[in-house]
Amino acid sequence: MTSSYFFEDIQILEKSGSSIKRETVLIKDGMIKAIGSKAFQNAELLEIKPQKAKNMLLAPCLVDPHSFLESPFNGKEENIYSLIEKATLSGYGQLGILPRADLWRDQIELIIALKTIKSEVSIHLWGGFSLDGKGIMLSKHAELLQNGAIGLSDDDFMPPIELLKQGFSAGEMRKSPVLIAPRDKSLQAGGMSRQSVDTLRAGWPPDPVESEIIPLIQLLELHKQYPEIALRLMNISTAEGVSILKNASSSSMSTIFWWHLVNDNSSLSPSDIGWSVTPSLGSPRDRASLIKGLEDNVLTAISVHSTPTDDSETKLPSNKRKKGISCYNIVLPLLWDQLVRKSGWGVEKLWEKISFGPSKFLNQAEEKLILNSNRWLLFDPDKEWYQSNEEQPLTTATNQPIKDKKIVGKVVDCGLINQAFQDD
Repeated sequence: MTSSYFFEDIQILEKSGSSIKRETVLIKDGMIKAIGSKAFQNAELLEIKPQKAKNMLLAPCLVDPHSFLESPFNGKEENIYSLIEKATLSGYGQLGILPRADLWRDQIELIIALKTIKSEVSIHLWGGFSLDGKGIMLSKHAELLQNGAIGLSDDDFMPPIELLKQGFSAGEMRKSPVLIAPRDKSLQAGGMSRQSVDTLRAGWPPDPVESEIIPLIQLLELHKQYPEIALRLMNISTAEGVSILKNASSSSMSTIFWWHLVNDNSSLSPSDIGWSVTPSLGSPRDRASLIKGLEDNVLTAISVHSTPTDDSETKLPSNKRKKGISCYNIVLPLLWDQLVRKSGWGVEKLWEKISFGPSKFLNQAEEKLILNSNRWLLFDPDKEWYQSNEEQPLTTATNQPIKDKKIVGKVVDCGLINQAFQDD
C-alpha cells in the first residue's frame, strides 16, 4: 500500500511500555515521516492537507504466534501468498506457522522452501518436534533450528510424555521455544464442546475438562525437571487450566485461541461454524477466567490459530468436518469489542496480548512505530461493515465465522507492502 496521511490529532501507541497519546502524524507513501511538530512543517512543504482522525488509532502491527498452513504452495483453501495478503489487510506483521502440513515440516528442505518467500510480513516457521507429527520418533531438532525454524512444535495435542522427555533430555533446542498443546485426544473422546449444561442442551458430545488439565499438569511437572527448556503452552481453554497456571511453581508462556475470548458454548446457535474448533469451546465461566488470566498476565498472548478449509469440508456436519476456523480480518474488531468496550481494557493492555506478548512468545523483536518505517496499522474502532466470502475473495477458505453480520471496528490501512514473491 502507498497511502499518505496527515493527522493533526490522532490516537497513537508507539511501542511496548508506552501510553496512548494524541499526536500529530505524517505518513507519506506508506512510511511514517514525522511525529509531533515536525509533522506540521513537513506536511506544509508537501502540501498535504490534514484529515480528521476522530477515534482512529495508529499502532504497531499485530503478531500471530501460531496458525496452520498445510498446503503453502498449491492449497485450494489457502496458500502462502493469499495468507500474506490477508494478514497484511488485517494489520498482522508477523505470523507463526505450525509444522502440520501435507508434507510435515520436520525436514530442513521444507523449512528452507518456505524461507525463500520474500515478504514484509515476517513468517516464523515452527519445525516438527516429532517425525510426521506421529509422536514416535524425534525429528532432527538441531538441523531444523539451524536452517530457519524458530522453535519446535507438534500437532494440536500432546505427544507422548516419554518422547517429550527424550527430546528435552537431548536439549538440542537450547533456548529456542518448544510449543506443546496440553490436550489429550483419548480423554477428549470425540467431545465437541467443554462439558457443561449448555453443551448437553445443545446436544453436543461433551469434552471433559480432564482432557486439558491432566496433560497440562504433566507438562508443568516435566518442565520442573528441565527448567532450561523454553516451554510454550498452546491455547489454554479452561478455568481450571488458568487456575493451575496461576498456582504453578514453574512459569511457562502460554497462548489462548482468540475465539474463546469472544464466544462460549452458551452463545452460539447449533448450526454455527464456530462450534467446531480445537480446543473445544468452553462455558461462560471458562471465558471469564481466560479474560481474567490475560488481564493478570497468567496468560501471555492471543493466537489466531487459523485453520483454513474449503467449501467441500466446511459443508460437512459439525461433528464430521475438520476442526477450526479461518480469519484474520475480524480478530482485532471482535477483541476490541470484547476486551476494550465490554471489559474495560486499555488499548495498551490489548496490544500487549496481540502484538508485544506474541513477539516475546516467538522470541522475536517486538513491533513498534519508528520514523521511515511502514510497520504500522490504522484502526477505526467505529467503522461499521459486513463480512462475507464474496467481498475481496483472497482465499477460498470458507470456514469463516460471523458471516453477513454487522461488525464494528476495522483495520482501514496497513503500511506493509501487500505482496510476496519467490526468488528465482
